[in-house]
Amino acid sequence: MEAKKSKKAAIENQRGSWLLMGLVVALAFMFVSFEWTQHDVRVAALSSDDESIFVTELVPITFPEEKLEPPPPPETKVTELFQIVENDIEVTDNVSIVSEDMNAVHDVIWIPPVVETETVDEDVIHVSVEVMPEFPGGIAALMKYLSSNIKYPTISQETGSQGKVIVQFVVDKDGTISNPEVVRGVDPYLDKEAIRVISSMPKWTPGAQNGKKVRVKYTVPVSFRLQ
Repeated sequence: MEAKKSKKAAIENQRGSWLLMGLVVALAFMFVSFEWTQHDVRVAALSSDDESIFVTELVPITFPEEKLEPPPPPETKVTELFQIVENDIEVTDNVSIVSEDMNAVHDVIWIPPVVETETVDEDVIHVSVEVMPEFPGGIAALMKYLSSNIKYPTISQETGSQGKVIVQFVVDKDGTISNPEVVRGVDPYLDKEAIRVISSMPKWTPGAQNGKKVRVKYTVPVSFRLQ
């Protein structure tokens, strides 16, 4: 059986009418939108207080600094010093004259350096020298000589006088003893006996300074003790 469609139910037959109607409606909307005007629109006027809204801060334009070249150093002027002399004064120039014969052989002479040495006066009495004078046999032999040669004065023994007499003397260049004197004494009798014993000593080994024999002042204690 063949199916048949109703002419009223066929929408395809009304396609052109609907298309025309849609076109008309679109043109109408466009016309209304162009012709529409607004009424009762108020424009707000700006007061003087609102001008700060539109004020923009102007940033100054900066430019790169130009680097200036340093000025050239000042020129130093060399001034020559001239000395004006009289016409009758002879002027000599310090000019060294070199021999024309440059290939000549010259003798080289060695001059030893001069060493200044201390001058030693042999007659001066020294207190301290490089080599001090010495009793024959040393200090021990000196103490033994004094103890065996001292004669205790009788008056000093009776009075009970005892002590140490300091005697100072000079050892000459030949070792002999001269100028004995008491630096610190005990009593006159003990002091006199100490001078006698020192003066009777044998020759000493003399002192020396810079290899030369000199006179030296020497000090010796002489002890007196009662037993």
